[in-house]
Amino acid sequence: MIKTLAFALNPIRAIIQQQPRVLLSSVHKISSPSTESTNAALTNNDNQQQQDEPDKLYKKLEIELKGIDPAVLKSYTWFATTAAQNLGVEVGKCWSLRKSEKKRMTLLKSVFIYKKHRVQYEIRAYYRFMHFHRLTGSTLDTFLEYIQRNLPEGVAMKATKIEVQPLPDHLKEPPASV
Repeated sequence: MIKTLAFALNPIRAIIQQQPRVLLSSVHKISSPSTESTNAALTNNDNQQQQDEPDKLYKKLEIELKGIDPAVLKSYTWFATTAAQNLGVEVGKCWSLRKSEKKRMTLLKSVFIYKKHRVQYEIRAYYRFMHFHRLTGSTLDTFLEYIQRNLPEGVAMKATKIEVQPLPDHLKEPPASV
């Protein structure tokens, strides 16, 4: 399994570089000759807006993984951190909880009598946490999309982004002394 993951990580940059070309070619195939000028004007406006506004900066990306198999979570953590290193993302702490979260349910074997005869079921959930630091908006979007597409079965992901915001003007200037 490790060989498969290592093989999947090698073409990351090639996929990222080819992705915009694929999207643009699909737009041109769909458009008809009468709407080509309208589509060209829309893409020019989108390009100008993207160039005018700066890329967002993110201080931290926190990823929480929840699954039923700790080996799968550990393998996926290795995959995500290796993908981040290939993209040039700073990898922070990666850790898991010591114990699993257990949920127990008790059911009667019989329909309405024989209360002594019961069956207990237990569901265990394992958690794994990862932190990534100092990301730009485009890198974060690409990285999240890549690791979400390769999310294994039985694993849930929750991603939290912490964005860097500029200081307001009233906090930048010191108050005038009287």
